[in-house]
Amino acid sequence: MALKKGDILDERKRHPDSCGLVVKVMGGGEGFEKVLCCDHELTAEDIVTQIGSPLGRKKGEMPVAVILDEKLLYPTSCGLRVMIMDGGAGFKEIRCCGHSLTLNSMWELKFGQLRGAPPASSGPQTGPQGTA
Repeated sequence: MALKKGDILDERKRHPDSCGLVVKVMGGGEGFEKVLCCDHELTAEDIVTQIGSPLGRKKGEMPVAVILDEKLLYPTSCGLRVMIMDGGAGFKEIRCCGHSLTLNSMWELKFGQLRGAPPASSGPQTGPQGTA
């Protein structure tokens, strides 16, 4: 059950008592299997044309407006790229191409850095020091 760019999955469509996770597909998605949140499985059946009311949606540790890019962790995957739009307190994982993307996986992506930017060095500076 492939997803396509622009698809929006809303947990509230079939599970009104949930945390209300909303995920928007930004790219990829041919290998999409499901999203697990609040012990519910979100599939293509949860696609909506627009996001419902934000009232009662519960945000968890997962930041809103964060982009999760499967290609960063699994270069040979279909490259599912999603944005978390709302909710997410009960988020467990996204399954795509046989891979599992979890909250731990998202932190490994080091959000806030530009793509391709080298990780910040934590060791001592070896070059010349100056003043600005």
